[in-house]
Amino acid sequence: MKTPSGTQAIDRAAQLLVRVVEAGEPQPFTALLAESGLPKSTASRLLSALERHGLLQRDRDGAFRPGPVLARYASRSGSADLAVTAQPYLERIGGKTGETVNLAVLSGGAVEQIAQVDSSYLLGATNWVGLRVPLHCSALGKVFLAHGAAELPGGPLERRTARTVTDREQLGRELAGIRRRGYGVAREELEPGLIAVAAAVRGRDGAVIAALSVSGPSVRLTPDRVTETGELLAGEAAALSEVLGAPLDRARDPAGPL
Repeated sequence: MKTPSGTQAIDRAAQLLVRVVEAGEPQPFTALLAESGLPKSTASRLLSALERHGLLQRDRDGAFRPGPVLARYASRSGSADLAVTAQPYLERIGGKTGETVNLAVLSGGAVEQIAQVDSSYLLGATNWVGLRVPLHCSALGKVFLAHGAAELPGGPLERRTARTVTDREQLGRELAGIRRRGYGVAREELEPGLIAVAAAVRGRDGAVIAALSVSGPSVRLTPDRVTETGELLAGEAAALSEVLGAPLDRARDPAGPL
């Protein structure tokens, strides 16, 4: 069997990529092989190249789905409009709490904050925009994990502080709690002294597309304030979800689709 030329290889790789993106669900290798009509070795080589460059990735069953490069592009291309729409909600939350408020999206296996309203206090004021934080030890990341919008990476979870939860079973129980109450909390798990609370924002299909958070020092975000803030965030996130076109039953349902 002749090895495809450079142009042929690019064309065939593009065809495989388009098939995965347009399928709307992970595609097994056998399905891609049958649909493409390519020799097994050629299809395997092209898919591996697409995976190596982040255009495709495999799920736990080995099926192919769009990779982190495409996910980053999709989130950033729509993030400007999302940030504009969310700005009044961020400002309202900031006015009620006095703390730093952020809007975040998934970006390459982490959480990237794309908009912020600054705290009215000097203590704890940090510019988080553009920063990416891990999924397992941030309130924002836990929200994405809890609702099935993201998956934990393989291998040991990084311990950022003495309070970072690195046990997967313990984290799983916490994620179940987030689904029940409608908001997530990170208590000094990302940085010592930093408390954060977050709630999910849903899109037209009811899936989680972003999250809102409030963060500040532990001296101000006491347990009572965390509860109040979580309930506030859940309500504002649901209202924003409705504006973004989420079905009413999904926008107001803490559990939503899993």
